[in-house]
Order: sequence, then structure tokens, then C-alpha cells
Amino acid sequence: MEWFQAAVLGVIQGLTEFLPISSSAHLRIYPELFGWEDPGAAFTAVTQIGTESAVILYFARDIGRIVTAWFRSLAAGRGGESRGRRRRATYDPQDARMGWFVIIGTIPIGVLGYVLQDVIRDDFRSLWIIATTLVVLGVILGIADRVGRKERTVADLDYRDAIAIGFAQAMALIPGVSRSGASISMGLFLGLDRAAAARFAFLLAIPAVLGSGIFEWPGAMREGSVIGVGPTILATVIAFLVGLGVIAWLMSWLEKRSFAPFIVYRIALGLFTFAMLATGRWSA
Repeated sequence: MEWFQAAVLGVIQGLTEFLPISSSAHLRIYPELFGWEDPGAAFTAVTQIGTESAVILYFARDIGRIVTAWFRSLAAGRGGESRGRRRRATYDPQDARMGWFVIIGTIPIGVLGYVLQDVIRDDFRSLWIIATTLVVLGVILGIADRVGRKERTVADLDYRDAIAIGFAQAMALIPGVSRSGASISMGLFLGLDRAAAARFAFLLAIPAVLGSGIFEWPGAMREGSVIGVGPTILATVIAFLVGLGVIAWLMSWLEKRSFAPFIVYRIALGLFTFAMLATGRWSA
């Protein structure tokens, strides 16, 4: 049964990580729906390594270009003026800036995640909180999708955008907010088009999620959370395979369509959770 649960949760993680509907909320709500125990924050963090590996594979060319340009920009800065100009000719400054944007945007979630780790593992996993954040962020995403100008591309990002989206991403430390949902909402408010907001949100999540997963890995392997070590690894692999397909589908979807279905779904799931709690069917 443990292996079956892990396989199901791996599929759920892969399906929900990139959609703006909160994978952590689903890994908390669906076990309750099935009558299973909460797999825990450590299990969630470890399986997210699988989905972030899918991001790395999908954006491998972009990531390679950004990392290379970032390191070359450092080397160019250490050289003289003429030498620096020659080195800058070997990389795209926009890619180097993107490297800095990801670093700067990761700082808020890194600091808050470390400081609030105990609260995240326990208090934030209350179903009352999750139901609330599902509904509230759904409304915010709907407003952002409606009022955002959607005129700017990734090339138009600046440092202020990176900081603002970074703080929005940090809100995803609360299950139900959705890392992609919060980052995309802020991107839309800043005038980014849907595809650009999603692309930067996915790139920005890589260091945060990998860092969290690596930090939680020893504890998850030692304690096994509720799910054992072997099943946790299985769930992570499944999350990678499913997530790879979902991210490709979502990027294609956003070229022509809105976030409306995801907004309706997350609000409905939040209201359903409220109803189950209010009637005593579920315990928070």
C-alpha cells in the first residue's frame, strides 16, 4: 500500500507543481480525501526535486546559456576595459542579467524558508490555512490575469521585477499559495505576458526548490516521513516524468489561453475543503 500511495502522490506532484494550483496543497488534501496520512513537508520537498529536474531538462539550453553568460560576466568585470569589452562580446548581457535576477529573486524565499522551517512543517499545514490560500490566491491570480497589461517579455525584466517576484515566490512557503501561481501573479501585475511570467517563475523556482529538497532529504531518508525511503524515491521519479509532460503542455497552453480554468479549480477546491472541515468530515 505504501508503494501505491507513493506512486499516486508522485503523479499528483507532477501534475500540480507547474500549474498555478499548489502542489503542496494537493499533497495535503488528497491524502485526506483518500483516508491516508499526511505525507509531511519533507516528503513534499523531496518529490519537488523530481519536478524541478524536469524544469532543468526542459529549459536546459536556456539554463546553460544563462550560467555561462553569468560566469563570463564575472570574468569580464575583473578584466581591464578593453579586455572586458572583448569578453562581453562572447556572451549575451541579457543572459548574464537573468542569472543575477534568479539569484536576487531567490534570496527572500531562502531566508524566510530557513527562519520559518518549523512553522512550515507544522502550523502552515493546517487545512484551514490551505483552503484560505487556495481561494485568496485564486482571486488574486484572476485579478492579475484580468488587469495585467501583458505587454512585456522576459527581455524587459529588471532588478525591481526580480525582487518583487522573489518576494511573491516566498509566499509559497504557505501551502496552498502555489509557487508558480504567486510568481506568475506578480509577473502579470508587472505587465509581463503569460508565457514570460511563467518562464521566469519556473527558472526562479529552480534554486529554491532544489535547495529545499536537498536540505530536507537527510531528514526524509532518516525518518521516512510517513512514506518510506524506497517509495519516496519512486514518487520523485514519477513526479519528474509527469512534470516534464505538464510543463511542455502548459507553456504551449499559455501561448493562446488564459489561467481561467486553474482559477476556477483552485477556488472550487478551497471551498470544498472548507465544507469538509465545517461539517467535521475532515480534521484540520
